[in-house]
This record gives sequence, structure tokens and C-alpha cells, in this order.
Amino acid sequence: MEFAAVLLIAIAVIVMVTLVKAVRIVPQQRQDVVERLGKYKRTLNPGLNLLVPFIDAVRTKVDMREQVVSFPPQPVITSDNLVVSIDTVLYFKVVDSVRATYEISNFLQAIEQLTVTTLRNVIGSLDLERALTSREEINRHLSGVLDETTGRWGIKVTRVEIKAIEPPPSIRDSMEKQMRAERDRRAAILNAEGHKQSQILTAEGEKQAAVLRADGDRQARILQAEGQAKAIRTVFDAIHQANPSQKVLAYQYLQALPQIANGTANKVWIVPTELTKALEGMGGALGGLANMVGDVPSPEAADHASEVEREAAEAARAAANAAQQIHDEVRVAEAQATGGTAPQGLPAPEPVSPDSLLNDPTDRRERG
Repeated sequence: MEFAAVLLIAIAVIVMVTLVKAVRIVPQQRQDVVERLGKYKRTLNPGLNLLVPFIDAVRTKVDMREQVVSFPPQPVITSDNLVVSIDTVLYFKVVDSVRATYEISNFLQAIEQLTVTTLRNVIGSLDLERALTSREEINRHLSGVLDETTGRWGIKVTRVEIKAIEPPPSIRDSMEKQMRAERDRRAAILNAEGHKQSQILTAEGEKQAAVLRADGDRQARILQAEGQAKAIRTVFDAIHQANPSQKVLAYQYLQALPQIANGTANKVWIVPTELTKALEGMGGALGGLANMVGDVPSPEAADHASEVEREAAEAARAAANAAQQIHDEVRVAEAQATGGTAPQGLPAPEPVSPDSLLNDPTDRRERG
């Protein structure tokens, strides 16, 4: 009985182990490569799979997801004999699990070595400055070479990125000094251009201001001249429309004569002999205003006749005094010029009194 019990237990264990080996559950995004008696049989896809116990065996379990590998810094020599350290990052995925298992023993190590050798070939044909500024070109070249080589391994290289390119410390110091000098030069150029533009704008502003001032002055002078011309034209037209008589002109001359005599610029006067006669004639004209043809005063002006006569008398006396003063100044100037001897060329005019200007005999004769 005991032997039978042990045998049953052994059979149950064998059955259990057989069932375990016959059933294989594969998770998502993974493929298992199965070999039967050491030879490739099939690939197990995700889900429940059945195997022949003790005959079929799983060789590898391949992850089908995209993977990221960061390689350690690699020293690379540029074309100008400078050693730089380059860090790279690789993105890849397995597209054929059978090839990835049987075409190469360790595809990850193979990708790393291929990346290093390709990177050295690419960087070796570039100088340091171009290597620092041509990362996109280097990435495209690496991706093309790696994708072409790893395609027969069942691997797809999706992207290659260069994380950093580290030049030697001495080169970094030189580059920093160069960049600092370049920035200083650009700053100086920008400052000079700004100063130049400021001066140009200032000069243009001054030019426009001067032009505007000159134009304003010209317009002001034109308007002033036009105003003076219009005023003269208005006075001239008013005089011609009024048609003044000789007595009015004589009266205006008598009023202006004292002002002419009092001028500060009048130093020497040459008084002709006919001046007194002219004054007498004007006085006679003033005395005989009422008897002139066409000069009969209107009834409205009769009330002002006495006032006009008084003003005329005062103007005549002022003119006579001015003439006498001018005559005295001329005699004194001639005496100083000839050393005390009066000149004989100009006869002394007769003194004129204000009454003679107003009470002219000719005027009396005309009135009689």
C-alpha cells in the first residue's frame, strides 16, 4: 500500500510538471523564441501558448519595446588634432526577434561599438568649430550608418543624439576669451552705429528747423510788405478820391516844418532866399482861402472857421520861429567856417514875422 501511494504521488508530480512546461503565458510587447531539440521551432506571441513538454524550450525572451541606451563619454580626435569628449544617446527597437537572437550574440554591445567607430570617423573629418555647430549633420550621418548596419540584425535605430561635446579646458578658456572679444567688438560697433544715427537725426532736425524758421521769416516779411503796400495804396487812393486843395497841402506843410527843424540828424541847413517868399505865399494862401475858386466853406464848417484860423496862426508862428532858428544856425556855422567873416555868396534873407504870413498884402488885395 505504501508503495502504491508513493507511485501515485510521483505520477501526480510528473503530470503537474508536464502541465507547467506545456503552458506558456507571454506578456504584451514581448516575444519568446522557442527551440525544439536545439533547433528554432517558432516564436511565441503575447498570450497563452502551448509547448511540447521536455522537447520545446524557450531560447530567449525579446523585448519589442523601443529602448534608450546612453553610452559613456568617448574621446574623439578632430581634424585639427584636438581631443574632445562626446556623449551619445541611442534610441532603437527590435523588429525581428529571430534575427536579433541568431544573427548576433549581443546586439547591444555591437550597437555601442558601431556608434563609437562611426562617431570617430565623422568627427575626424571635421574641425572643432564645425563639430560644435554641426550636431544635426552628425546625428543624421550616425542614424544612416547605424540603421543600414543593424537592419540585418532585426534592429531599427530610430534616433541618435549627441548629448555633449566637451573640448579640453585650455580650448574652453580660449573659446571663452574669443567669444568675449567678439561680444565686445559687436557692442562697440552697435554703440558707434547708435551714436552715428543719433548725430544724423540731430543734424536732420536742426536742418528742418532752420528751413522752417527761414520759411517763416520769409512769409512774415512777405506779409509785412504786402500790408505796407496795401496801406500805401489805401492812403494813395484816399488822397486821390478826396482831391485836396492847395490850402490843405500848405497847412500840412506848416504843421510838419517844426518837426523837421527839431530832428537830431539835421546839423547843417541851407536856407534859400526864396524860403521866406514861399512862406509868405503860403500865408497869403491861408489868408485868402475863402476867396479861392471852389473853396467856399459849407454852412456846417462855418462854426469851425475861427478854430481853424487860430490853428493856422499858431502853425505860421511856429514855422516862422523854426525858419529864424535855422537862419541863425546857418550864420553861426558860416562864421565858424570862415573864421568870423560872413560869406558874401548867400544874401541874408529878410526876417519873417508870423503876422506877415497871416496878413499877406496879396491876400488883402484879393479880399479888397
